[in-house]
Amino acid sequence: PAMTNTRHQVVVTGIGLVTSLGVGREAHRDQLMAGTTPARVTDSESFAPYTVHPLPEIDWSAQIPRRGDQRQMENWQRLGVYAAGLALDDAGLKGDLDACASMDMIVSAGGGERDIDVDTLIVEESRRRNDREQLLIEKLTTELRPTLFLAQLSNLLAGNISIVHKVTGSSRTLMGEEGAGISAVETGFARIAAGQSTHCLVGGAFVSERVDMLMVMEAIQGLGKDASAPFWSADGNANGMNLGTAGAFLVLESLEHAQARGAHIYARLDAVLGDRGSRETDRLEQRLTRLADDTGASGGGEDTVVFSGASGYPELSARERAFLQSRFPEAPRRTVGALFGHSLEAHFPTAVALACLALDDDAPVSPFAPGEDAVTSAAANTAIVTSIGHVRGEGIARLTRMS
Repeated sequence: PAMTNTRHQVVVTGIGLVTSLGVGREAHRDQLMAGTTPARVTDSESFAPYTVHPLPEIDWSAQIPRRGDQRQMENWQRLGVYAAGLALDDAGLKGDLDACASMDMIVSAGGGERDIDVDTLIVEESRRRNDREQLLIEKLTTELRPTLFLAQLSNLLAGNISIVHKVTGSSRTLMGEEGAGISAVETGFARIAAGQSTHCLVGGAFVSERVDMLMVMEAIQGLGKDASAPFWSADGNANGMNLGTAGAFLVLESLEHAQARGAHIYARLDAVLGDRGSRETDRLEQRLTRLADDTGASGGGEDTVVFSGASGYPELSARERAFLQSRFPEAPRRTVGALFGHSLEAHFPTAVALACLALDDDAPVSPFAPGEDAVTSAAANTAIVTSIGHVRGEGIARLTRMS
């Protein structure tokens, strides 16, 4: 469609969510809107001393019927394709070939999983040989298959969603950890608001049970080591990052498009903005203040709920917490990472999905971090979603209940 000056309202009409707590939005609603904090689901044995929030039991064939399609994906891709299918089902668009053919797709994805066995083999043999360049050439020609690398490409999550669910409008894949998740939602929102798109599938997926990702995060000493430590310590610092598995996809539509087909609307997405830059001195706080100003995220009473994407990195998360307390002193906070772990590319889409569930319900959303997140008796009318990447990237979204 031609660009116009008309700004379109953007609404969320489909939620596809899989986390360690379960599969589908109903499983999450049942646990989060019941008034008591659900028990965390964690695994502290498989990758000790680190704790991860694992993939729940899942029947892949419910959303990916063909075995051949399942086989050529890894778990993070399967998870994304599955969550995307849930979102399309929820929006009533699954199998609507015309709607899916004109649907835009914006995916946040990381890199594929490494072949840990081959990595280990190369490291072991390199300890016994000095001609390491020769060793690498040998292993490249004998141990590594070109097809392995093709299956690892980040944009194959979007490719597989196109193949399995027939979503064949424009497709974009964004990389860059938390920032990619923010930008995926921001881009979908901006396209619909500007009239360039009428309906859009946005989201990402991350699997925590990956030795390679644990190694990358621990290289900057970011992971929590104490399985029993709460997310927040008594002094207001966080206790380290625990990776969390999440697949989160949302169907965004213009209000007109949603109303014309009688879709159920979870919430209105009023604004989404992301940015990145230096965090030295008070640059982070200045940037967050500007993002909050520009998204209209301010003040708020008990019926405004702040979904904080704090990563768990101690000093950084403490700065985020201090900002949120000063900016939203009356609003209860929900620490997403405390209950779900930190899911990098999928973290922001997951938090937006949780905000939609809260805004669609007449009950208050349970605290995620007991003793730290304030209990509230009010149902949410406004939700603020924040994300601060563990290294870079910041984002804020504001959502409103549809009356």
